[in-house]
Amino acid sequence: MLLSTSTAVVIRDGFPVTEGHSLAIPHRHVESVFDLTEEEIQDLGELSSDVRRRLLDSDDTIEGFNIGVNDGTVAGQTVPHCHVHIIPRRAGDVDNPCGGVRHVIPSKGNYLSKEGPSEYHE
Repeated sequence: MLLSTSTAVVIRDGFPVTEGHSLAIPHRHVESVFDLTEEEIQDLGELSSDVRRRLLDSDDTIEGFNIGVNDGTVAGQTVPHCHVHIIPRRAGDVDNPCGGVRHVIPSKGNYLSKEGPSEYHE
């Protein structure tokens, strides 16, 4: 355990996609982020901010973060307990990061590509 409150905890992800990949997890068992109480949501947010600060203080290669929740099986949730991913990002960790979390739908991530809506092309 890295950090905790009365309602939630932060741990390192068991299958990290980058070094420092962490999970903020409510103590109370709920599958969906939409079933959390306001206090649980607030604590998850504060813990996510705290682990972000700690990661930035300890690793000067981190330049950004992806923060995400997979909510439901069709959204990729494989562990049926709500959790928030805090994923540190570093320059060059992927060839083209444009679109970020939009890449959960293959071919939809880069909305600036020629396949995207015309209003993005000037």
